[in-house]
Amino acid sequence: MWYNLLAGILICCSAIPLIQNQHWVFRIFDFAKVQILFLQTFFWISAWFWTGGYVLFYIFQALLFICIITNILQLVHYTPFYPLDKKERSPYASKAVSIISANIYQFNTEYERFLAIIRKHHPDMVLTMESNKDWEDALKVLEKQYPYRYYVCLENTYGMHLYSRLRLSDIREHYFVADDIPSIQCTVTTDDGHRFTFFGVHPPPPSPTEEDTSKERDGELLSVAKVIQSLKEPCIVAGDFNNVAWAKSARLFRKTACMIDPRIGRGLISTYHAKYFLLRFPIDQLYHSTDIFVEEIRALDNFGSDHLPLYCRFYIDTANPVQEKETEDLEQGDMEEVNEMIEEGKKEEGDRDAVAEE
Repeated sequence: MWYNLLAGILICCSAIPLIQNQHWVFRIFDFAKVQILFLQTFFWISAWFWTGGYVLFYIFQALLFICIITNILQLVHYTPFYPLDKKERSPYASKAVSIISANIYQFNTEYERFLAIIRKHHPDMVLTMESNKDWEDALKVLEKQYPYRYYVCLENTYGMHLYSRLRLSDIREHYFVADDIPSIQCTVTTDDGHRFTFFGVHPPPPSPTEEDTSKERDGELLSVAKVIQSLKEPCIVAGDFNNVAWAKSARLFRKTACMIDPRIGRGLISTYHAKYFLLRFPIDQLYHSTDIFVEEIRALDNFGSDHLPLYCRFYIDTANPVQEKETEDLEQGDMEEVNEMIEEGKKEEGDRDAVAEE
C-alpha cells in the first residue's frame, strides 16, 4: 500500500510538468527536477529489496524507470559529462569582461558582506535585483569605482541597479508585460572597443505567494527574447529568471533569442535557496549570443540573501563564431506560441490591475 502511494506520487512529480498549464501548481515541479530525480532513483532501487512480487509493482517500477531516464537525459546537459567543442580564441577577441549578477533580497541588511564580494572579485559590471533606496545608499561607495550607472529604485522587491566600469550607452528601461516589473537594456563598450548589448531581467515567479501563474514571467522573458532576435551585435542576458533551463518557456526563450546557456557542460550552478543546499534551484541565469565565449561561470559566497550571486567572465570574439550548434532553432509553431504567451502575460497584468481597482 505504502509503495503504491509513494510510487504514484513520484511518477506524478514527473508527469505534472508535462501538462502545459501555467498555474504555479503545474510549474512548481519544473524547479525540483534534480531533487525529484534523486528521490525517484533512491526509491526505485530500495523498492526491489523490500517489496515486489505483484503486477502493479512491476508496472510502477517500469514507469519510475522511464521517469528516471527522462530526467537524466535532460539534466546530463548540465554536467561536466556533456561534451562541448573546444573553442580557440582568435587574435581579434576582446579582453575578458566580468559580471556579478545578484538578487540581494530587499530586506537583507548585510551590505558590507556584499561589498566584500565586489572588492574580492573586482567585476567590470554589477547587477543587483530587489535593490531599494536603502541598498542604493549602502552601495554609494561603489560609485567611484563604477562611473557608469543606471538605477531603477523600487520598494516592491523588483528594484534594479546596474554599476559598470565600462561605458554604457543607449540605456533603456523596459516594462514589457507589467508596469511594476522593469528590465534594463544598454549597450556596453569594452576598453578595447568591442560592443555588446546587456539585458538585466527579473520577472516574477509563479508561486502561491507571488503570481498564481507563470504568464507574466514567461511573457516578460519572451518579450526580451524577441528584442534580442532583432539585434545584430553580441548580447548577454543576466538576472533572476525565476525559471529553470529545462522548462518549456526557457527553451522557447533560448530558441527565440538564439542564445547559449553557458551552464551546459559545466554544471547546474544552483543559486536559490542560498541557505538550503538540498533545496537549491538554478534560477539565477545568464545567456549569451554565439559570438560571446564564457571562460568561467560560478556561484559566489552567501552574503545574507536568499540567492547566491552569479559570477561570469567572458570575452567577445566576432571573428570566431563557432558555437552555432550549441543553439536550438525554432520549430514550426514555436513563434506563434511565443506571441501567444507574450499576449497572455500582458493580459494577466491587465486582469491583476482590474482586480486591484475593484
